[in-house]
Amino acid sequence: MRSFLKLVRPHQYLKNGFVLLGPLFAHQWDFVTLSQALLAFLAFCCMASAVYVLNDIMDIEADRAHPVKCRRPLPSGAISLGTAKRLLTGLVVGSLVLSLLVSGWITLFVASYFVINIFYSWHLKHVVILDVFLISSGFMLRILAGTVGLGIAPSAWLLLCGLMVTLFLGFAKRRAELLMLEATDVANNGLTRRVLDDYSPEMLEQFIAVTAACTILAYGLYTMSPQTVAIHGSDHLIYTLPFVAYGIFRYLFLLHRRAKGNDTAKDLIQDRHLLITVVAWVATTVWVLS
Repeated sequence: MRSFLKLVRPHQYLKNGFVLLGPLFAHQWDFVTLSQALLAFLAFCCMASAVYVLNDIMDIEADRAHPVKCRRPLPSGAISLGTAKRLLTGLVVGSLVLSLLVSGWITLFVASYFVINIFYSWHLKHVVILDVFLISSGFMLRILAGTVGLGIAPSAWLLLCGLMVTLFLGFAKRRAELLMLEATDVANNGLTRRVLDDYSPEMLEQFIAVTAACTILAYGLYTMSPQTVAIHGSDHLIYTLPFVAYGIFRYLFLLHRRAKGNDTAKDLIQDRHLLITVVAWVATTVWVLS
């Protein structure tokens, strides 16, 4: 069971919380909408696990030669390739069934997420800059599932904020990988991502700075937007901005001083400051909007 959990990576399900942003900020908290949002969340959980299994299947030979990844369930032999393929099929089917219970739009977004990741794993993860935009597209599909998929008109501000914060996390991940290479001095042993050869620390620092600033600015403008104030009947959402700014700065601290950034979900769980910030942001947002 432990090997299966390592293979499907359930801690990554935190990322599927982007599905819930639509109902939260659209102020649609009725039972039907929340039930459908939960099904969409579960559909993305299944498909996300399917993608991780697919990646491990495609990278099994490379992982066997890697000093760390060789301990993963597939390259280590803890789970057979045949079992992994059956698990992959079951997860994809389960995801599609769950999505069909909600709407055709959810099914389209979930299926698109899987197809994008097939091309990502096959070749596009080696294309500089585009690799991060494809990672971001997975989060944007989650946001669209939580809006369009549930019959909620997506806010342009929500989409903009989602794009900026996910690009920030993507470029931070690449910077973390470069920092790890600098620390271990294994940059040219053929065991790392090829795309890292096209990135430089200076380039990534600029990308991170731009996307971090755009995230804070876009979210701040959203909280003060006349449309936002009209929807929620309050201009107090601006009081949640400090949590967003602190979260960004804390993440940058973890990236440069604690060797974090490779796994956003794990960083959130393990860092008490970051976890409290996210919980406080959610609680304050619900309090302001209720």
